[in-house]
Amino acid sequence: MALAIFDLDNTLIAGDSDHRWGEFICASGLVDAAQHTAQNDAFLKDYQDGTLDIQAYLTFALGALAGRTLNEVAALQQQFMQNWVEPLILPAAEDLLNKHRALGDMLLIITATNTVVTRPIADRLSVEHLIGCEAECVNGAYTGRPTGIPSFQKGKITRLQEWLETQETQWETTHFYSDSHNDLPLLQWVNHPVAVDPDPRLHGFALEQGWPIISLR
Repeated sequence: MALAIFDLDNTLIAGDSDHRWGEFICASGLVDAAQHTAQNDAFLKDYQDGTLDIQAYLTFALGALAGRTLNEVAALQQQFMQNWVEPLILPAAEDLLNKHRALGDMLLIITATNTVVTRPIADRLSVEHLIGCEAECVNGAYTGRPTGIPSFQKGKITRLQEWLETQETQWETTHFYSDSHNDLPLLQWVNHPVAVDPDPRLHGFALEQGWPIISLR
């Protein structure tokens, strides 16, 4: 049995759920659409360029949740999943997950997107174990602030190591599937890295290293 780790956005789904959530809350009238869209697009470019300030982004992305109760956000999550995420589900990604299940592997999604957005997606993909950036919640309502270590770049290794300490199993074989050069630290940490529909920087690095390159599109 191995540990099969998956990035989420543009790996297991055909898009960026974090950016889509921003589009969703704009369309729902929860934020000023023009201002939010401009900031959302700027942060996405920073991510693609490898220059994202993750704390600044999380503060921005979670700000719209401030003061909203768990039940209020759950209703938003349901709308988001049905209308904005379901079209992004990739049959080939579900096949890959099922392949690892058939081998008896443990499945884990690790993503820089917050768990408010990604927990329902992990549930849709029937992946129990999820590591993502965490949103602070006090007395049943979101504060709009992030909490804990962001699972981004080297932070993915830190969060994974913390998670591994809670597990009884020690895996000798670890797979990690990702599309992004931001995940190079974790891709180099595991013993079976796989580039999935990779961005140009990851594609070039994967070719140099002789890593498998696959497409789920």
